[in-house]
Amino acid sequence: MESERKPVRVVVDDDQLVRLALRLVIDGEPDLTVVAEAADGDAAITVVDEQRPDVVLMDIRMPGRDGLSTTRELLTRPAPPRVLMLTTFDSDDLVLGALRAGALGFVLKDTPPARILDAVRTVADGNPVLSPAATARVIAAATGPQSSEARRSSREAARKQLSALTERELDTARAIADGLGNPEIAERLHISIATVKAHTGNLFAKLMVENRVQIALLVRDAEE
Repeated sequence: MESERKPVRVVVDDDQLVRLALRLVIDGEPDLTVVAEAADGDAAITVVDEQRPDVVLMDIRMPGRDGLSTTRELLTRPAPPRVLMLTTFDSDDLVLGALRAGALGFVLKDTPPARILDAVRTVADGNPVLSPAATARVIAAATGPQSSEARRSSREAARKQLSALTERELDTARAIADGLGNPEIAERLHISIATVKAHTGNLFAKLMVENRVQIALLVRDAEE
């Protein structure tokens, strides 16, 4: 019996052997399939427009258009795919850059195959996922030293974006930054889950973001 969920995938990587390995791993699962491959960002945009996948596995550093630029471009599409960054690089700038670009997850290539598959499914469901190494770097970047000028610039930019929100929308954004789900936000703010969803939809539109991770990063920057 075929699984009720049959999300499609695009594997993006400049290394042909990595693409082959990922295809073998993913296509071995009954609920996952690879519909296309791309060796660089421009090719990724082409195949996404043709195949309309649910999830894109995106390398960050590729010849020509890199993964961050490609992700930003893909997320301007109607009903864009969810992006999971899969890379050997795990510097603070790359992790935060990927999340700010709209990626919903960040996993290193040396992650065990079973965890990569779990990450693909998690992102397909619209939930963020970070490898332990990436999580540690996000925490370090959020709590570590930063130049006063860089901090001021990030804070001012984030506050300018958040200034477009109503008080209730801002409360919702802060709750999202605290890691709360819709039921917990509803309980904290004493509103219905439907109202939480409406506020969240407004946040996506007003802040021009694609996911809750980007909302959390904006709130974090504004309150530093």
